[in-house]
Amino acid sequence: MSTSIYDIPLNTLAGEPASLGDFKGKVVLVVNVASKCGLTPQYEGLEKLYKDYKDKGFVIAGFPSNDFAGQEPGTADEIATFCTMNYGVDFPMFEKIPVVGPEKHPLYAALIEAQPKAVNTGGTVFVERLTEYLEKQGTSPNAAPEVLWNFEKFLISKDGEVVERFAPDTDPLNPTLTTAIEAELAA
Repeated sequence: MSTSIYDIPLNTLAGEPASLGDFKGKVVLVVNVASKCGLTPQYEGLEKLYKDYKDKGFVIAGFPSNDFAGQEPGTADEIATFCTMNYGVDFPMFEKIPVVGPEKHPLYAALIEAQPKAVNTGGTVFVERLTEYLEKQGTSPNAAPEVLWNFEKFLISKDGEVVERFAPDTDPLNPTLTTAIEAELAA
């Protein structure tokens, strides 16, 4: 990548200028999130993961996106309220952005370029169900390397390298993910 992942301008959910550079020296898990998705309960696991590892140099960066079946229609205030009231989310949340298609945010373009293939920890069931659901809507899943759905996860090392990508149905507490996080924290 020509531009460091740390240098891509972002805004927090509250509208404040930010970047992943704010987390230099930490291991970061970037997740595109949504409040009306079958995977939304992952917020609970993400918050637990954050609490378990934040004192060791780990942070989660949540990016709401309405790209998948309109499952994140809320305003920034509605998203913040939903996350705190329902899941006690304390990890950093950023403004709603597009993560696929021609309007894809530069952060997601860089993440996908760095890691074009996701580790699939759940077998084929999720993809099969998603394909069936989308076909009923007259569409189909995004082709690789695009983000497949909400809650896809990108793991970034302490020095800003995108080291791994995990499929949307990867539970935040899945040993494959936690082992990858622990390896990066130990590096």
